[in-house]
Amino acid sequence: MLRHTLPLALPGQVIGLFGGSFDPPHRGHVHVSREALKRFGLDRVWWLVSPGNPLKSRGPVALPRRMEAARALVRHPRVEVTDIEARLGTRYTAQTIARLQALYPGVHFVWLMGADNLAQFHHWQDWDQIMQRVPVGVLARPGQRISARTSVAAQRFRGAKLPAAAAHLLGRMEAPAWCFLNVPMLDVSSSAIRARGDWG
Repeated sequence: MLRHTLPLALPGQVIGLFGGSFDPPHRGHVHVSREALKRFGLDRVWWLVSPGNPLKSRGPVALPRRMEAARALVRHPRVEVTDIEARLGTRYTAQTIARLQALYPGVHFVWLMGADNLAQFHHWQDWDQIMQRVPVGVLARPGQRISARTSVAAQRFRGAKLPAAAAHLLGRMEAPAWCFLNVPMLDVSSSAIRARGDWG
């Protein structure tokens, strides 16, 4: 029955997985999703609004409120806001990806992240398994390009890096494969919004 409560994806499709707390969601998240669809040749992007972030000591705003805010913000027919991790009961990205691959045979998944996440990716649970399971698309954010390119993950998997000119092939690549794109970015962040007192 679980499969029927999850988003629809057909064998052969390429689905970008964009995970995070989205605490709060903002126009920068939408911008990244649009760029990923266009540049990585994705059929759809699923936002994986997480129940919580294991790397953060303070919990986010309640999941229903973040889901509601995300759905109000997203106005793209190929971007879907989901609570997949809450439904699957997974806590870590590696677990989530493994479950999705089992539930969606024949679907190609790509993990999407900002360059700031690549810089500290080696702190994630089973991060190297994520790289071995799915291609990874990295989009540059302001001020994070150098730290991302010199990160542990970038160095460990430097032989699996796809040139930016071939980014549209990423979704069909066998893992490990990753691509780093410099794209026009919006200088907005969830932490800055929280600091202003506009959320929470």
